[in-house]
Amino acid sequence: MWTAITLSAAAMTAIVALRYLASSGFFALVTNRVRPGYHAKLGAQIRRELSWSLASAAIYGVPAGVVAWGWKEHGWTRIYTDWQAYPLWYLPVAPLLFLFAHDTWFYWTHRVMHRPRWFRAMHAVHHASRPPTAWAAMSFHPWEALTGAIVIPALVFLIPIHVAMLGVVLMVMTVMGVTNHMGWEMFPRTLVHSRLGSWLITASHHQRHHEEYKCNYGLYFRFWDRLCRTDRGLSPNA
Repeated sequence: MWTAITLSAAAMTAIVALRYLASSGFFALVTNRVRPGYHAKLGAQIRRELSWSLASAAIYGVPAGVVAWGWKEHGWTRIYTDWQAYPLWYLPVAPLLFLFAHDTWFYWTHRVMHRPRWFRAMHAVHHASRPPTAWAAMSFHPWEALTGAIVIPALVFLIPIHVAMLGVVLMVMTVMGVTNHMGWEMFPRTLVHSRLGSWLITASHHQRHHEEYKCNYGLYFRFWDRLCRTDRGLSPNA
């Protein structure tokens, strides 16, 4: 049993690391093409971001591997593969529930980590990226990485979700995690400044958090920032 769990955890760690390298690497290349010189003189910072991110990959990979083993061998989770197990209308609902729950957890833990004592202990590593780059998406202190690593593994025990829709959640999590840290806005102004865009977090919104620290704490949506009056709008520098 322990051999199977170890192999599953190692496989998931490799998958998370490769996903990070592929997604961050792709958007770093895009940045070099669209914003030539943005990464100039950031070599040492990017190397630190890579080191912390690969360490975070292991912290994310281990619980994911244990959950994957439990699902495959014992059916412990609420992940399902039969398209008819739930009504078809529920398919897109489950990812939204996952994203909202993840966003809620992230918002409140993120605010806690901006208290001085917690910031120094957990969150300063992430904010050491000045300016943030695509490589900073998973650049976390291990304690901060742990707070993020437990969310999706916990949710699969609580909310039924088709395995394909879980893939959608992971894709959104990966893409938004990277693109929100590129330091420039890749989405068109028509979206960012639209009614829909006013509720979504993109680089323009998250960049202001990295500039001012005590605002714009959300991950995917601006709901909690608006409700708690911590939303300070978009950064003009992104």
